Amino acid sequence: MMLGRRSWMITGAAVADSGSGGGSAWAAETPIRYPEPNIKVLDPRFQPYVLGNAAIERIAGGCRFTEGPVWFGDGRYLLWSDIPNDRILKWEEETGAISVFRRPSNYANGNTRDRQGRLITCEMDAQRLTRTEYDGTITVLADSFDGKRLTAPNDVVVKSDGSIWFSDNGAGTRGNYLGHKAPWELPFRVYRLDPGTGALTIVVDDMERPNGLAFSPDEQRLYVVDTPGPGQRTVQVYDVVDHGTKTANRREFCSAEPGGSDGLRVDTDGNLWCAWSGGEAEDGVAVYAPDGTMIGRIMLPERCANVCFGGKKRNRLFMAASQSIYALYVETQGLLGG
Repeated sequence: MMLGRRSWMITGAAVADSGSGGGSAWAAETPIRYPEPNIKVLDPRFQPYVLGNAAIERIAGGCRFTEGPVWFGDGRYLLWSDIPNDRILKWEEETGAISVFRRPSNYANGNTRDRQGRLITCEMDAQRLTRTEYDGTITVLADSFDGKRLTAPNDVVVKSDGSIWFSDNGAGTRGNYLGHKAPWELPFRVYRLDPGTGALTIVVDDMERPNGLAFSPDEQRLYVVDTPGPGQRTVQVYDVVDHGTKTANRREFCSAEPGGSDGLRVDTDGNLWCAWSGGEAEDGVAVYAPDGTMIGRIMLPERCANVCFGGKKRNRLFMAASQSIYALYVETQGLLGG
């Protein structure tokens, strides 16, 4: 599968300074003939989501490894993590300007917003989950379980009841590039943080390395990506039971072969938009129907780690891909809480 010919220059004002020599000036992108050649329809069910006059845009570059995109509609900006540079960056929709939102970020990875609009962040280096309050102060929501340190929270989603579900998989404590090297005191799990009591409970403890996660539109199912190693990645699905507080009945939703998924988000029709890495001409986003069929692909020139929906109508897909951020308008909307 070949990528359409493109220069992949950035549409905006300035490249984010990587802290290692600075970024080059932004340049105009070579015009693309519609329809976008790097959108692949694999099943007729994907066609209604494809806009014939919308192109993939590279809106930011100059990063080392991007993750955790999250949209702030009230401010018309996107935040994302640039993990090795220990910072969270900000892109403004109106001007295209990029600035540093937070540095240091404790090697932040996944981000989302709670149902009150506050930023929720997985800080891998500090091995904790935090909330940014309206005045900018930071509240620690969780850093331990049963008196033992979390291994390094990775990705996060918020349910409509206000509970926060996050994966803890040690990615930030395996070495010094994405955090620091530290021994693990706990197994890798998915936890639920109760919105009333703040208590942590285990909701997934049967995966080798849980990663990205998202709920179905009715919140009756939880999707979790398992990333034990190359060639072994799958998306698992659980029923959400006991009044939305536990999971049961694990089964494989899809195999992420060839390649592998990382983060994912769900649209209002129940489709999964999975960040994908599969090597040259395979990287980008894979879209799965609720029955587990891959129905479409969005091809990017870089490995994609995570996605989110944003824009005024939640119909713009933002893709955190290695050193860049890409965006594409689609004819669907993302769910709240992711």
